[in-house]
Amino acid sequence: MEHVIRAIRADEWEKARELRLAALRDPVASVAFLEMYEGAVARDDSFWQERTAGAAEGTSVRQFVAEAPDGSWVGTVSVLVERPGGEPRFGEPASVDQTHLVAVYVRPEARGTGVTDELFRAAVEWSWSLPEPTIQRVRLYVHEDNPRAEAFYRRFGFVQSGETVGVPGDEGAREKEYELRRAG
Repeated sequence: MEHVIRAIRADEWEKARELRLAALRDPVASVAFLEMYEGAVARDDSFWQERTAGAAEGTSVRQFVAEAPDGSWVGTVSVLVERPGGEPRFGEPASVDQTHLVAVYVRPEARGTGVTDELFRAAVEWSWSLPEPTIQRVRLYVHEDNPRAEAFYRRFGFVQSGETVGVPGDEGAREKEYELRRAG
């Protein structure tokens, strides 16, 4: 594969902002993200600088990108570390040490090239590599009206946990929780 999968750096906030805004303009954004383009584009530079610095730090969140040979970013996934007793960011509170994959996006021209697989491998490997307490599972949520994403998650090895949650701002809609358990 010609893309490099790597963690973002704190000084790359402008690229992180551009990729997030592209994701929020995608035709499936309404079932893929809990944030709307209008709110994100209105945020000032300091928001994006702080968000990117936090995702580059890698203690409670880590963002991975797929970088093309020309330096452009074609995809991303963020990993949130969730511990029992911690405040849930979405869904049920953690009952085990886990990570939560969010903000998955691959530009249309890079879809079907293996970029998403590589991003997920990096995110899951990073999750399993975290120091004690050991991460027991990786989870994510998928909107019930997003069958393409759901099919990818299943192909990658995620299985439905049986949990669902309501979608904020979309009365009646549900998000399904998928999980990948640590082997052994």
